[in-house]
Amino acid sequence: MTNTVVDILLVEDREEDAELAMIALAEHQLANNIKWVKDGQEALDFLLAEGEYTDRNGSARPKVVLLDLKMPKVDGIAVLQTIRSTPRLASLPVVVLTTSKQEQDIIKAYELHVNSYIVKPVDFEQFSQSVKELGMYWLLVNEAPPK
Repeated sequence: MTNTVVDILLVEDREEDAELAMIALAEHQLANNIKWVKDGQEALDFLLAEGEYTDRNGSARPKVVLLDLKMPKVDGIAVLQTIRSTPRLASLPVVVLTTSKQEQDIIKAYELHVNSYIVKPVDFEQFSQSVKELGMYWLLVNEAPPK
């Protein structure tokens, strides 16, 4: 069983956005234990220790999930819904980091008890600053729920 510690699970289908987020986290020494998955199904497989992640210790949870909404296979709302309906994952902090400003997405995410909803800034410097602040807060300031 693999016990690799993951502090941040980055769920992002766009390689450019994932790379920018990882660069911003690395610049502030917050990217030591980050796992990037490219779609909602892979995120669920990782969190539930299924599919290609069956050898992963399913009780080892990340400190925070950074979740895009608009993804192939399984969208972010469905991922969030599964997280919140799975008892061992229900208290896992989830931050939506997306380009969607659609009111129905925001409402649905909060109905599913997302911890925060952030619209990705278009400008690289703003995006970098937002990701840095997210990482600082969720990894260093926030007290994570017990597993």
